[in-house]
Amino acid sequence: MICVDASFALKLVLEEAESAQVEGLWRSWIGDDRDIIAPYQLLFEVTSVIRNHVYRQNLSMEAGEMAFTAIHAQEILFLHPQNLDLRAWQLAQHYNRPTAYDTYYLALAELHGCALWTADKRLYRAVQNDLSWVHCVVQ
Repeated sequence: MICVDASFALKLVLEEAESAQVEGLWRSWIGDDRDIIAPYQLLFEVTSVIRNHVYRQNLSMEAGEMAFTAIHAQEILFLHPQNLDLRAWQLAQHYNRPTAYDTYYLALAELHGCALWTADKRLYRAVQNDLSWVHCVVQ
């Protein structure tokens, strides 16, 4: 299993720095028949980001529709195991995170014993010394 967060997944459907790297990783995981997992909140976050890009006219309505459709078509298993909320809360406290959004991804990866891939430098920097299974595509 591989856990991905919204910042990583968005690079699959929006033209951003590191999109080629993310697409390469994604293809290799699919080719290796790896399960890609995320908490349900990924859907809320990516929908909100895409809509914000359309609203601010960084994306056309058509491009936004295509990105929305493409992200929802990805083979991601959305999971909410027992204790996810509690563990996300604990991780947010431990790493002194201002919100718990990011720690849901950490908690899911930890509970499933798998790597987490992100494009969120702040999250990565906050945990990199403790959590070797967290990887960031942005350097």
